[in-house]
Amino acid sequence: MQTSFTVRSFQNRAEMGRAAAADTAACINRLLQEKEHLSMIFAAAPSQNEFLEALRSDRSIDFRRITAFHMDEYVGLDPQAPQGFGNFLRDRLFSQTNFRQVHYLNGNAADPQAECFRYAQLLRENPPDIVCLGIGENGHIAFNDPHVADFHDPQAVRCVTLDKVCRTQQVHDGCFASLELVPEQALTLTIPTLINARFHFCIVPGPTKAQAVSNTVAGPIDPSCPASSLRLCENAVLYLDEQSAALLPRR
Repeated sequence: MQTSFTVRSFQNRAEMGRAAAADTAACINRLLQEKEHLSMIFAAAPSQNEFLEALRSDRSIDFRRITAFHMDEYVGLDPQAPQGFGNFLRDRLFSQTNFRQVHYLNGNAADPQAECFRYAQLLRENPPDIVCLGIGENGHIAFNDPHVADFHDPQAVRCVTLDKVCRTQQVHDGCFASLELVPEQALTLTIPTLINARFHFCIVPGPTKAQAVSNTVAGPIDPSCPASSLRLCENAVLYLDEQSAALLPRR
């Protein structure tokens, strides 16, 4: 398979978000000329705010023909907590559009493994066409931190223990007041599930992501930086602002 990995850098987060949304909308509309419905996976994080705002405002998109998934969820968090990733996306995207279907991961399922199997089956029934994602400070995509990342994971969805860098990022992002409040476990789509989609739009702003971006773009392709797996994708575009691009060579 021929791969394509492109890096685009913008002056600020607003320009970055608008560009990523415009490219994603163009991809959606192109695919909907080929097929009746498509499937998308979305990330939930403050880094996605500008992108999600621009995407939901794009009147060219027929959301009624799109089935939506989210890529991770905390285990054991209060179901109404705003930090829940399903809640985050419901507030910023799903409730403001008219998707064909939205499938939520249940982080409070009595049997987390059974929940992983349930969500994996839904993904098999709706193979992802497009993934819209970010990159964590430790290089994770979804909650595939370096210590659990497996580029050949046999499971589509699994329960993982989060590393300290990942959990600390949630405090840096203002999602939790302290590290002690951040759940230690989560359900996540695995790396093969994410990278096997046809198109990837990766939105990564901010100074705390600069090292992870550098590792993604120029480091080895291995689990020490899970996001480096994006360089194996058929079509992947990385959207940066000046801060997240700070450690890359000037283009």
